[in-house]
Amino acid sequence: MLARWIYSILLALVAPLAWGWLLWRQRTGQAQWDVLAAERFGRYPQPWDGRAPVWVHAVSVGEVRAAAPLIEALVLKGETVLLTHFTPTGKVEAQRLLGSAIHEGQIRQQWVPYDFAVATRRFVKHFQPRLALLIEREVWPNLVHQTTQAGVPVVLVSARFSERSLKQTVWINRIFGGLLSDTYAKLRLALAQTEADGQRLFDTGVPEVQVSGNLKFDINLPVVAVQAGEHWRERLQRPVIAIASTREGEDRSFIGSLTQHVKQSTAEVTPLFVLIPRHPQRFDEAARLLDEAGLRYARWSVLREDPQSDGVIGKLDVVLGDTMGEMPFFYGVADVAIVAGSFENHGGQNFIECCATGTPVIVGPHTRNFAHAVQSALAAGAIEQVQDSDQALAKAMAWLTNPQTIEQAAQMGQAGLAWVTAHVGATERIMAAISDLEADLVTPSTPQD
Repeated sequence: MLARWIYSILLALVAPLAWGWLLWRQRTGQAQWDVLAAERFGRYPQPWDGRAPVWVHAVSVGEVRAAAPLIEALVLKGETVLLTHFTPTGKVEAQRLLGSAIHEGQIRQQWVPYDFAVATRRFVKHFQPRLALLIEREVWPNLVHQTTQAGVPVVLVSARFSERSLKQTVWINRIFGGLLSDTYAKLRLALAQTEADGQRLFDTGVPEVQVSGNLKFDINLPVVAVQAGEHWRERLQRPVIAIASTREGEDRSFIGSLTQHVKQSTAEVTPLFVLIPRHPQRFDEAARLLDEAGLRYARWSVLREDPQSDGVIGKLDVVLGDTMGEMPFFYGVADVAIVAGSFENHGGQNFIECCATGTPVIVGPHTRNFAHAVQSALAAGAIEQVQDSDQALAKAMAWLTNPQTIEQAAQMGQAGLAWVTAHVGATERIMAAISDLEADLVTPSTPQD
């Protein structure tokens, strides 16, 4: 298709700029991107010696966490899983959540190749997957084309597709002559989170759409980590407000709000704030902003290694959560959680995990990535939505100190837990859909152009 070739040429032209940006992130961050590694270009020094795997692509941390129950179900079924990522944080999170199966060889991790025709063709030829499961929205023209060319059915799993995504797709199709419509038409099946997502995917060109629900509701929280957080909070003898998953622009606004609160507070027992940036490359920036604000803070990576840290924490205003994979612990610690990513125009972050701990949740106004979940949770009385960081802190403080709202917060925490419980089951429905699909594939599908 001409549009795909034009796309491939433009991708090759802009790729050096993208690699330069990724190399810069690698130097300034704490993660290894392997930007120019051979497998990023579909080259592998060792032959694949396993049977045809089920390939699962989970691009980063959020997708890995969502996909974990599905991957575990595939492993329990006896499948060999090829698990690919684009970001190093996604790779590390998978090792944390699925380390045992990775160690046993039931799961094989790889970088997903860049979306060049040659690289994606080499990838598919090398691993020869029998089924491809793309988590949420990872639909790339060459990757999908080369996979279907090899006769491998591609399924979009726990798919979300907002009105904004549909408009972007229409715009790209106008420029590239139907590039994305042709790509979505190659999908064998889309298992959508909601009816609205499914309808938009069908309108985009996906030939078969089913509604399976959101995998994020099926998360298996590490009970030990949550309980450890609860025990730590009991030792502190002061309330805790977690500000979780902050993204670009949000640390500054929340730290500004925190500074005003700390300066104006006359309470005998003040809350401890736990500030947790979403990405590790921003830990140092958050620390710099806390220094500039003059707030008393310490890094969690230091505190957790110090057996005498309880005495230090009593004098702090803020704990900076500068580690990865400990969000369940922090939600266990928190009396109230403000889930960020939604106070600037980033689309929001996953708040379902926090609701599953029974912790009252506050989110901001920008929640397009979780629009249906937010609407459903608000209707169930499971979360509170506010407009900015000042309102979020004011609401959290009221829940902790106002006798009229303390009970309201407790009820919201229980409503959140009940709301999550009522929506579990996506993994089971997806596994059933995969089984039905494989039963229908008596003969290999005809390769598509």
